[in-house]
Amino acid sequence: MRTTPPEPATAAPLFEPFKIGGLALENRIVMAPMSRDLSPGGVPGADVAEYYARRARHGVGLVITEGTFVGHPSAGNRPSVPRFHGVDALAGWAGVVGAVHAAGGRIVPQLWHVGQDPLLWGRSLEEARRTAPKGVELFEPPGGLINPSGLEPGRPAGRAMSESDIAEVVEAFARAAADAQRLGFDGIELHAAHGYLFDQFFWDVTNRRTDGYGGGPAGRTRFAAEVVRACRAATGPDFPVILRLSQWKVAHYQARLADDPRALETFLAPLVDAGVDVFHCSTRRFWQPEFEGSPLNLAGWVKEVTGRPTITVGSVGLRDSDYLGYVEGKGAEVDDVGLVAERLARGEFDLVAVGRALVANPDWAELVRTGRTDRLRPFDAAELAELD
Repeated sequence: MRTTPPEPATAAPLFEPFKIGGLALENRIVMAPMSRDLSPGGVPGADVAEYYARRARHGVGLVITEGTFVGHPSAGNRPSVPRFHGVDALAGWAGVVGAVHAAGGRIVPQLWHVGQDPLLWGRSLEEARRTAPKGVELFEPPGGLINPSGLEPGRPAGRAMSESDIAEVVEAFARAAADAQRLGFDGIELHAAHGYLFDQFFWDVTNRRTDGYGGGPAGRTRFAAEVVRACRAATGPDFPVILRLSQWKVAHYQARLADDPRALETFLAPLVDAGVDVFHCSTRRFWQPEFEGSPLNLAGWVKEVTGRPTITVGSVGLRDSDYLGYVEGKGAEVDDVGLVAERLARGEFDLVAVGRALVANPDWAELVRTGRTDRLRPFDAAELAELD
């Protein structure tokens, strides 16, 4: 057990234990998944293992890794994003799991397929390379870019997935889930947010299919539900499955999947039935209400309509910042955690994901717990160039 002085009263809710099924977490703090593009050849090295272990050592209850590409030829288009397939990459991930567990932490990989990569929306590959965030390289994946309907917002792009394509991708996620369990991970997270493949099925702008994978909300969630069921079948009933979702997309920050609680409930019901254990609700600012007439944020409403635990995320520990600043290479000042802790204590959500504040401060959880918040450093985007 870690030994630290009692936490300040305002932060106390963050440090209460929590269980996801049979997975016991020491506290409510989650390391948010953040792409780092620092795994050459797609293989996470010893530096990646230490990067995650350092956060666990300083008191993060659950680490969610950066997005990692499943084993399908079309899954990824960034050479330094880690893979979750192949002997070399899986051996690297075994080292990551071992390091985090040795540090007393729990860890799940975020499994990812980019689909029609949102970084390419509205631009050619050459243009996207020029405008991509610093450190991000892009290439044409061996399987080409695939997506639900051969569309990106406003124009044809990529190749529409056949039903055999869909079956292959479902199987790739199931293999990855089984590998995660075999390697000793504590669960998995499916990246279904921000305009990537799952979200392209969810969004009626990019899903114009007329078969069983399109049309109304049930059809648009069918692909994701099939992936959840396949992962569950590959791992058994007790292996936690987290699903990350968002309303917003990269470069489409006002996009909506649901305009009111009833529509949200209809949209999420098939995913609940498929077996999602926890919904990770990505917003740019956790304090913003999701629907008019209620102070609840997205995580609050998802918990309300599904009855499942939720993770909130969005500029936790940072003052008036958002994803746009991150993409543009801007920093962010430190903020206190009083508001997020208060809302957690009210039961609005169950877990709190921290991103850039944990990049700047590997010991963020420990400093908050022990009241040494005067030692917290602001986030500097230059820190994304290396693993610390």
